[in-house]
Amino acid sequence: MLTADASAAVAAVPDVEVLARFGRALADPIRCRILLELRTAPAHPADLADRLGVSRTRLSNHLACLRDCGLVVAVPVGRRTRYELADQRLGRALDDLRAAVVAVETDRTCPDADEKGCC
Repeated sequence: MLTADASAAVAAVPDVEVLARFGRALADPIRCRILLELRTAPAHPADLADRLGVSRTRLSNHLACLRDCGLVVAVPVGRRTRYELADQRLGRALDDLRAAVVAVETDRTCPDADEKGCC
């Protein structure tokens, strides 16, 4: 349940801005992989970098983008920082979005989709 302040903040952000921010986060395959990893459990950057096979510097840049988009948060744990989804509903949203895209992809109605690359 959202607090009154959180509800007011959600209502104040235009839908287009919210979707554009989410789209920006999903525009890069590495950021998608980070979100999918964090969907299952929080993780430290070094562990994420190893699992994804990317440099820590590159991972750090992508985590900064995801933080700026409001999709992940950094949680101090002693001398280390752990990352997690800003809201667990994002994990379910990613699952739902993926399922919808796969469902639409398997039911193409445009006969020229392969030729034109449009759908």
